[in-house]
Amino acid sequence: MICLLCGLAAFGAGPRKKYNFNSSWKLLTGEATGADAPAFDDSGWKPVTLPHAFNEDDAFSKEIANLTTGIAWYRKHFKTPAGSDGKKIFIEFEGARMGAEVFLNGKSIGLSENGVMAFGFDLTDLLKHDGTENVIAVRVDNSWKYKEKSTGSGFEWNDHNFYANYGGLNKGVYLHITDKLYQTLPLYSNLKTTGTYIYARDIDIAGKSAVVNVETEVRNEYVDAKTFTYEVRVEDMDGKTVKTFSGGTITLKPGETRIIKANDKVNGLNFWSWGYGYLYKVYTSLKLNGSTIDEVKTVTGFRKTEFKNGMVYLNDRVIQMKGYAQRTTNEWPALGVSVPAWISDFSNGLMVEGNANLVRWMHVTPWKQDVESCDRVGLIQSMPAGDAEKDGTNRWWSQRLELMRDAMIYNRNSPSILFYESGNSGVSEDHMKDMKAIRDEYDPYGGRASGSRDMLESKTAEYGGEMLYIDKSATKPLWEMEFSRDEGLRTYWDEFSPPFHKEGVGPKHKESEDPASYNHNQDAMAREDVIRWYEYWHERPGTGDRVSSGGVNIIFSDSNTHFRGEENYRNSGEVDAMRIAKEGFFANQIMWDGWVDPDPKGLHIIGHWNYAKGVKKNVDVIAAGAKVQLFINGKSQGYGERSSHFLFTFKNISWEPGNIKAISYDESGNKLNESQLNTTGPATGIKLTVRTGPGGLKGDGADVALVDVEAVDAKGYRVPIAMDMIKFELSGPAEWRGGIAHGAPGNYILSKTLPLACGINRVIIRSVPKSGQIILKATAEGLKQASVTITSVPVNEHDGLVEYLPGTDLKTNLSKGPTPAGPSYKMSRLAAKIVKSTAGSNADDAPKTYDDNDKSLWKSDGTLPHAWIKYQLDKPYEISEITMKVLGWRTKKYPVKILVDNKEVYQGTTEQSLGYITIPVKKTKGQTVTIQLAGAEIEQDAFGLIEVNGKNHQSEGDSGKGKNAFGLAEVEIYQML
Repeated sequence: MICLLCGLAAFGAGPRKKYNFNSSWKLLTGEATGADAPAFDDSGWKPVTLPHAFNEDDAFSKEIANLTTGIAWYRKHFKTPAGSDGKKIFIEFEGARMGAEVFLNGKSIGLSENGVMAFGFDLTDLLKHDGTENVIAVRVDNSWKYKEKSTGSGFEWNDHNFYANYGGLNKGVYLHITDKLYQTLPLYSNLKTTGTYIYARDIDIAGKSAVVNVETEVRNEYVDAKTFTYEVRVEDMDGKTVKTFSGGTITLKPGETRIIKANDKVNGLNFWSWGYGYLYKVYTSLKLNGSTIDEVKTVTGFRKTEFKNGMVYLNDRVIQMKGYAQRTTNEWPALGVSVPAWISDFSNGLMVEGNANLVRWMHVTPWKQDVESCDRVGLIQSMPAGDAEKDGTNRWWSQRLELMRDAMIYNRNSPSILFYESGNSGVSEDHMKDMKAIRDEYDPYGGRASGSRDMLESKTAEYGGEMLYIDKSATKPLWEMEFSRDEGLRTYWDEFSPPFHKEGVGPKHKESEDPASYNHNQDAMAREDVIRWYEYWHERPGTGDRVSSGGVNIIFSDSNTHFRGEENYRNSGEVDAMRIAKEGFFANQIMWDGWVDPDPKGLHIIGHWNYAKGVKKNVDVIAAGAKVQLFINGKSQGYGERSSHFLFTFKNISWEPGNIKAISYDESGNKLNESQLNTTGPATGIKLTVRTGPGGLKGDGADVALVDVEAVDAKGYRVPIAMDMIKFELSGPAEWRGGIAHGAPGNYILSKTLPLACGINRVIIRSVPKSGQIILKATAEGLKQASVTITSVPVNEHDGLVEYLPGTDLKTNLSKGPTPAGPSYKMSRLAAKIVKSTAGSNADDAPKTYDDNDKSLWKSDGTLPHAWIKYQLDKPYEISEITMKVLGWRTKKYPVKILVDNKEVYQGTTEQSLGYITIPVKKTKGQTVTIQLAGAEIEQDAFGLIEVNGKNHQSEGDSGKGKNAFGLAEVEIYQML
């Protein structure tokens, strides 16, 4: 407890202390000769509280390549607590962007250059404890062309396409004070220490028990040997001690460092799970003569994982990966990456609310705050090291290995991390072995798979996947790393609502492009999400021996990274940059509501019901049921036309004011659920809703409040087509950071006037290092004004130190409950076993079409009579479906015949897809299946997928050798169950 009058309590004998070191910094943008010297005059510098990027004003106002770069200096004056003389004192930076040189009392103490990972220094020998001020200064260079001092090499991930450059001390800083016999920090670079490692073995999910293992690196910096006992105490979320066990008595020589271990069986465990962020506090103590001289608290969780049979198992239950590939910066307008911990929970928790179970952080390791947030909200993570879009070479590869090593050590106690990603694109087999070796050295028991994108053929990678396309496996799980990559502003409902955005209309990002292929309104983007997910759902666990383990949609929130739409930032998100949901969010929420198969009750009407007289439009409903009926003002409009399993379309529906309702049914016609929309009245007023973290807005200069602003009708309902321009007035101890909107240079960043989009917007207010009453008033022409009062609460700081630690007051999300018992899917198909094959040409390659390898191929010789392949099965089956991955699956159609025991069961033209196609055939019992080309192939790109670099992504594999060529990557033969 911090005394309001006397400041921090004196630091005496006993366990370590960790202080929040984020307050009372000074910032200067630009070079400042001599700023490392303690006597340097920084009185005119800008006061800031960390985390604070010096170019935060640029976030979403400028495109990524134009973010402000250069030199910035940060300085802080502080005193050490009374009684800390003779202790060990360390500083921990959670990260800096990019190269950061740190000075203490005029002496350079070290350098961190990778711009991603946490780092730390031992300050002990340079600190003054006589009551005079210490001065720490940090010079940060965030140039895109920053070069490593020792090698002259740049960093692969310092790339203005992928890693938004919010420069400076953009993450938190902490001070640690320990005894000279102490447990080290998990900061390998600079300190070369590994901290504590906690993991569970012999996990019994049904019996709710596991053997908890704890390993701690301990160092003795006394001049004599020390004999101590090592004790572990496990505490549950209610603060109850569930187990205490000992690692025995240990003697360390002077200067010796050793890994100390302890383990014991713990019963009654609650296992961490998706949407069930159950966490434990594990206290590891060093005791001398019965007194605790050092104690470390590690927040962790326990869960069981397996990666086998083409599937991911969490706590003995199969879970199909459903989620988002999110930029690691996870940024916000006018703040960038530097947000308080509750904002991370708000954003990451929205993914779980939308039924995502996985976030694949892109290109670089996420900062500790987001890692811990995912632990709390119950969101599985895939953690990269650092990369751009290719394998690393020479020093770039060494840098990536070093970063992965540091990231593993720092984050290995987080239960939410299930995947270590070696590269955003494929790496060589030798490089994959390098990455796996790091995992095996520093996290051998954490239950995490080591893999990468584009590693389908790898014998080393433990998971894989591609970008855009669908792959399947019967061995290691394959989940796709980025899909549904189109863009669409939240501003646009559809072409019938203001501002009347016709699908596909917009500026060209490049002259050669057609924006119709990616520039969507909300209706179209939600439909696109359904169409894209359907292919993954169709190949889900339960559909055979070879399955897709899912995929992640790029991206969750609009990002200040490379773009091609109407704005200077990417708007592919299912929520906008302020985390206000678009319609695609609700589409995914319906389709993903389950471990594998979705809850059949899921139902959502896309859009709103406020139109002009005479409007006729298609109404789309997303549902997990079998049938959907639509009603307008109680009158049935019939049943929707089903496509992509989840999409039900009602064509040319005439709008009339009132109520639109959808009712979903199962196959037998039993009602599952209903959903409705109502026509609102005209906007008459403004509604403001405040969101803060637990305990309110902290007056520390770093906390923020979010304020939702809506135009509402006389009954208080949001008017979904309102676009009113809102003017804000702010008074009191707070700083305006504002919001974001379409239609002005700089996207209204920091403006106190901005428009609503679809009836709502959201703004940010940041506290200052002072508490008090804050008043926000909102006005608009023709609307009744609104105001809210926010009272910021004091945070006590003394001599530059604060005892409150960010995030410690945040609760975990337990909304989904423990992992359900029983299977997560029902088998729908039985895969026939192929024992032999032959072909009209290149017969030696025919077995490659059933070798569980999507990269191996069979191709015919280009002549029609030779364009066939025949399979012999181990026994007769009632064959009803054939699944194939044809070559050129996106860009080609093939007229084919299929025969079972030489009886024709299908003739037609193959569909186009992003991977596999399934052909229903006339149900026929037989032991051989022949697939033959029946005519010339048809060339036609079905998707027009264009990336932001202007590249047309072509489907892999080409049948080649003319129009009468045919080729297959994989074939599966099924009997329906």
